Amino acid sequence: MLDDLVAGAREDAAARRVDRPLEQVERDALDAPPALDAVAALAPSDRVKIIAEIKRASPSRGPLAAITEPAALAVSYQTGGASAISVLTEQRRFHGSLADLEQVRAAVEIPVLRKDFVTEPYQVLEARAAGADLVLLIVAALEQQQLLALHALVHQLGMTALVETHSADEVQRALDVGAQVVGVNARDLATFELDRELFGSLADAIPSGVIRVAESAVREPADVAHYRAAGADVVLAGEALVTGDDPVAAIEAFRR
Repeated sequence: MLDDLVAGAREDAAARRVDRPLEQVERDALDAPPALDAVAALAPSDRVKIIAEIKRASPSRGPLAAITEPAALAVSYQTGGASAISVLTEQRRFHGSLADLEQVRAAVEIPVLRKDFVTEPYQVLEARAAGADLVLLIVAALEQQQLLALHALVHQLGMTALVETHSADEVQRALDVGAQVVGVNARDLATFELDRELFGSLADAIPSGVIRVAESAVREPADVAHYRAAGADVVLAGEALVTGDDPVAAIEAFRR
């Protein structure tokens, strides 16, 4: 599944590059307003912090929500107390777009994450040009030299990388490139099965001073509390928010 998602994202990026060459997107990235300080926004606190996700669909669940106004949903997330907004920009299986990210960035005052299958510099430059403050880098999708180069580019452009892991070896690889924000995704990207205990088994491998993010398997406040008790500074939640009736109340409940 991960290989298919990466291949599709690369094909889509190549198609966009025909209309918007690398030189143009690089100029747009350098001309964009400075990125917000996501490390400060997600820094450990006496309350868990939430990255609230805008996601219309997923390979495991299919369609989730139409989300005709991503900016309005993002404002609701901010009102509820989210510390950052994650925007799925992958178009084939998640039905997202860079236009969604641009709309969200214009509507909120908190950091915005480009969540996609990023494997090349063009995609990082696109993220900055669209106003992203964070970029997801998935260790399982990258060779170590790729990870090192993309992580460096993200920071060169003033953004922050959320480096996603799924094993102790991947956590170490993330730390080896200097990751300041390390995520542990409970969803296996090969099988899409969930293991809510994975974060707890890896949290101690992430040293203090590095922000720990628990991703996936969040359905209710008890799941957030479970991750918090296991050492999470931040929890990323998506499906529970886009399929619920009141995202403001849901985030408020997650943060209690």
